[in-house]
Amino acid sequence: METIVKTLEREFHISEGYLKNLITLFDDGATIPFIARYRKESHGSLNEQVIIMIYERLNYLRAYNTRKIEIIRLITDAGKMSDEIMTLLETATTLRELEDVYRPYRPKKETRVSIAIAQGLLPLAKKILAQKDSGGDLDEIAKTFLNVNSIDSKKQVLSGAAALKGASDIIAEMINDNAVLRKMLREKILKTGFVETQLRKADTSQFITYDNFKEPVKKIPPHRVLAINRGEKEALLRMKITMNEEDALSLIAKRIITGASIYQVFLKKTIKDSYLRLMLPSLEREFWSDLFLNATEQAIKVFGDNLRHLLMQPPLKDQTILGFDPGFKAGCKLAVVDSRNNVLATGVIYPHLPQKEEAKSAETLVSLIKKYHVNVIALGNGTATKESEIFISKVIKDNDLKVMYALTNEAGASIYSASKLAGEELPQYDLTLRSAISIARRLLDPLSELIKIAPKHLGVGQYQHDMPEARLKTVLDRVVTSVVSAIGVNVNTASKELLGYVSGINVAVAAKIVLYREKNGSFHSLEQLLKVPKLGSKTYHQAAGFLRIVNGLNPFDNTAIHPESYDVAAKLLQLLKLRLDEMHLFPDLTEIKIQELARELQIGIPTLKDIINELRKPGRDLRDEISPPVLRRELLNIKDLTVGLILDGIVSNVLDFGAFVDIGIHQDGLVHISEIANHFIKHPSEVLKIGDKVMIKIISLDVNAKRIGLTIKNV
Repeated sequence: METIVKTLEREFHISEGYLKNLITLFDDGATIPFIARYRKESHGSLNEQVIIMIYERLNYLRAYNTRKIEIIRLITDAGKMSDEIMTLLETATTLRELEDVYRPYRPKKETRVSIAIAQGLLPLAKKILAQKDSGGDLDEIAKTFLNVNSIDSKKQVLSGAAALKGASDIIAEMINDNAVLRKMLREKILKTGFVETQLRKADTSQFITYDNFKEPVKKIPPHRVLAINRGEKEALLRMKITMNEEDALSLIAKRIITGASIYQVFLKKTIKDSYLRLMLPSLEREFWSDLFLNATEQAIKVFGDNLRHLLMQPPLKDQTILGFDPGFKAGCKLAVVDSRNNVLATGVIYPHLPQKEEAKSAETLVSLIKKYHVNVIALGNGTATKESEIFISKVIKDNDLKVMYALTNEAGASIYSASKLAGEELPQYDLTLRSAISIARRLLDPLSELIKIAPKHLGVGQYQHDMPEARLKTVLDRVVTSVVSAIGVNVNTASKELLGYVSGINVAVAAKIVLYREKNGSFHSLEQLLKVPKLGSKTYHQAAGFLRIVNGLNPFDNTAIHPESYDVAAKLLQLLKLRLDEMHLFPDLTEIKIQELARELQIGIPTLKDIINELRKPGRDLRDEISPPVLRRELLNIKDLTVGLILDGIVSNVLDFGAFVDIGIHQDGLVHISEIANHFIKHPSEVLKIGDKVMIKIISLDVNAKRIGLTIKNV
């Protein structure tokens, strides 16, 4: 049997030594961001995504081995183990194949088959399967297995027809439980099967595409699987997986029917019964489950990629932001937030119907902008956004204001506003005003604000509410931790929510850090964290490299250099005759010089290069290298658009079938995957990510349906 390490080596083409190092680090409790950043020599500088794939595959293989051992024990204890069964178990490569082997021996509830076996008809079934009688009467043979004298009526077999019916049920289940046959049929469905759907209701326009729909199983893309699943879930679609019935029956018959006998016709009928009644429904469920699982994994991956880019959006530093939460009857909620996240003022205006207090609302807005020197208005992209954008644009123009505005994703703001966390942070404000505050803070520092909201509510995925909750949370929490770790967290200003996503730190420890900070004042060195209750040396070791202290006692504390490497960093500066306050003057070094320094400092080259990069840019924020949000002063109306018009846009969402682009109106346009690149791409994320600035051309326009088709090819 191939060991887990050998399997991983074969699948990932990574050396056995590196894999063993990774497994040791996983088992010791090291986090993936820590391993990826600070243990590069142990795994050959693998990127974080590959390490995650190895980690998940390792867990699967361990679960597989555990289950195999358990199945071997169960079959052995039942006295059913044989060389043939052991061979099937040893050659099984997936958990599903293991379960197929165990299927005939799994305890079952009372069924037609269990009743037939209790009636003593198993020997008849075996006799029929043996197919050794070339002549004779099948009914007469069956009558030799009658049981007419049993006290228990369930055990009575009163006729040859009843005996044959019971034997047929037993054989049908044997066929259904045959691991080899199930594997062969599974492969057949994968090669030649189809997904077919029909509408349950004739007037369901949402799923009209899937009426009398048919697509090969091997070709159906993940987003269509998710759409069909949603239609089935809402009882609007009927789905089935099909393949050629004759081909399937022929495949089964070749393994069951050994030649001419008096049982041939009987076995053909039993095979058809087994296939239609048992095997096909069972395999259909399995296949759809697999298709949905693969589709959800793809959707979660896309969601994770989108979330990463959303969280990496650069903050608008040193700005005063006015959050504008649009609405009609309930009014538009306003909140002014300064560069330190402090709320300076709040209010409500009613510029739209039914109140239509446009002049009064404009006066209030102008007053707030001037009084608090507002630089940017963060306009939420919800109900009444278009009307509010028209209003804001007019106010800016009529009053010659220098302020700009930016459309801001308000997804999840209302959920946050009603949350316990919002109540703790903003107890003095009404729920509706909390939304405006959140919208302003999202522009001021997207990461710090967006982590307060469950990722599935952020509106950057597809069918996220259909995803398996536990899996979605695991993957998205991992993404947030990765982003937080990549950027670094100021331990003296970060909220407990932000600290809770730092590698190695959980929610309880994060709360302890904030409490310690409130009681004792700011931290002056990372080592002070060891004084925080519940924060032990192991947690400190995992987290320290991702935490920052600005203007602390040790300048290295404001870099991503791990404390375990401070001595090396200090010695490196000494070798280059630089003081700590001259880190930014670090010279360019040749590859040969770096190798020489690595030998002298007795440190790996990857770690040395990371140290050098941090010394050159102490306190850097990776988000500063990303284009800032698009700020506007004037509104573009959909009626101003024409086919062929070229505009600047910013990518707002990336999905399997294309990307949505904000072009400065309330409705985003769609760039279909076929309009993204001149060369073939498997997925839009190969070219685009959330926040990318792109030049687009309008290729189709439906004003009434508010559909805008875009291209970025040859623009």
